[in-house]
Amino acid sequence: MEILEAYDTTGTAHSAAQLAGVDPKTVRRYVAARDAGMPVTGPSRRPRIIDEHLPQIEQWVERSKGKVRADIVHERLVALGFDGTERTTRRAVAGAKAAWRAGHRRTYRPWITEPGLWMQFDWGAGPKVPGPGGVLRSTLLFCAWLAWSRYRVVIPVWDQTLPTLIACLDATVRRFGGVPTYALTDNPRTVSIDHVAGIPVRHPQIVETARHYGMAVHTCVPFDPESKGGSEATVKIAKADLVPTDANLLPDYASFADLEAACEQFCATVNARRHRESARIPEEALAEERARLHTLPTAPHTLALGTTRSVGTDQTIRFGSVRYSTPPGLVGTEVWVRAAGTDLVVVADLDSLPRTPDWAGDRRGLTEIARHRLSTPGNPSIDLAHYPGHPQEPDGAPRPPRPKARSAAEARFLDLGPGAHTWLVAASAAGTVRIRAKMTAAVELAVFVGAETVDSALSRAAEAGRFAEGDLPAIVAHHTDTTAGAVVVADEEHSVQPGTAAWAGFGSTSAQASS
Repeated sequence: MEILEAYDTTGTAHSAAQLAGVDPKTVRRYVAARDAGMPVTGPSRRPRIIDEHLPQIEQWVERSKGKVRADIVHERLVALGFDGTERTTRRAVAGAKAAWRAGHRRTYRPWITEPGLWMQFDWGAGPKVPGPGGVLRSTLLFCAWLAWSRYRVVIPVWDQTLPTLIACLDATVRRFGGVPTYALTDNPRTVSIDHVAGIPVRHPQIVETARHYGMAVHTCVPFDPESKGGSEATVKIAKADLVPTDANLLPDYASFADLEAACEQFCATVNARRHRESARIPEEALAEERARLHTLPTAPHTLALGTTRSVGTDQTIRFGSVRYSTPPGLVGTEVWVRAAGTDLVVVADLDSLPRTPDWAGDRRGLTEIARHRLSTPGNPSIDLAHYPGHPQEPDGAPRPPRPKARSAAEARFLDLGPGAHTWLVAASAAGTVRIRAKMTAAVELAVFVGAETVDSALSRAAEAGRFAEGDLPAIVAHHTDTTAGAVVVADEEHSVQPGTAAWAGFGSTSAQASS
């Protein structure tokens, strides 16, 4: 301001420079900037050799929608007579692209949520876990959430076919405790079978399923973060905490049941934690949102789940003239079976089952309970894990009998300890006579020497195969004899073998003379 005031007073740059104590060129620069309507402070832009080509660069950037490369622009400028370096061109192109993006930047409106209005779901790649036969198979994570309360549901599955999707939707809305108005998802083939003029064509069976539950299914707009962001964020968070990686140091899952337990634990953790965006705890917000959810239908939707089969007393169903096993607790109930590729999928409605120890977990609604490889007639597919109490080992060998007392005398004998169990099994297999009398004698002997001593002796008798009348008292007496000396250990200096000294002179002359 002093420079400009001195120039206005004197009218010449030389005199103003003397009054302000600066160079006359500085005075002329400030005055020229003020007269041109430009800021007089800050760095000034000097003319560049590429300035005359800037309109052409801006035209190329506009025509390519901000995607043209700087080296291509430089080649064309050189053809037009530009003699500058490629570095100058790159700076000019970067500036033109920044200006173009600023004028064409897309803006977003936040997703407006309302209690009971929107549910979003999507699929994510899960970890590999052992499937039927112990072979590692890829899994999928069905991830859903209520947009207002941020309540999440993660369900592991083997595939994302239409029946699996329907089963996951049924299990999800039952965990919600109601049905929202809209379900928003991506555009998989199980939801949108085609696109005509940009309009997605709904799968007729998913439409019928949505009508059964009283909600409308909508699909996301491609490349639209407003409609895809919520479900994709849910998938990303679930995969970060459930799929073993070097970042989370999770161990591999030993079975599909372990993955289900991990998903339930993950849902319990995130739904009990205060959400950063809504500042509410999802479980508490869900209790408020349930008042706005629609009533659940009493029966789940069974379209496309397959055909029904009854579970027989041997825990098997028949499909294609082949028997397939099912888990315990389903005898007499109806299940749905379908062929999915090379597998046979068995689905049951757990809500129709009583709360038995076999089905007392959190899984309810339509749930996949078994999966087998499709077999041929005459080759039943039996999963030995479905028969935990069968009297046959998985390798086909008979399972060792397990003693179970049926009288007070038997109970007193078995209470001596595990040695008594082992002795009874071994003695029975050896055809020992008068077993009950020997069991009574063992109980009476335990009164005098102690149950631990008799149990140890019974174990040693079973190992040695000694089941005669006096064997057990002899073993007990040997182990309880306190007057016995130190145990003699055989070595090279002592032996019970007769000596050979009498044969020392055999064949010698003196021996023959004496004879």
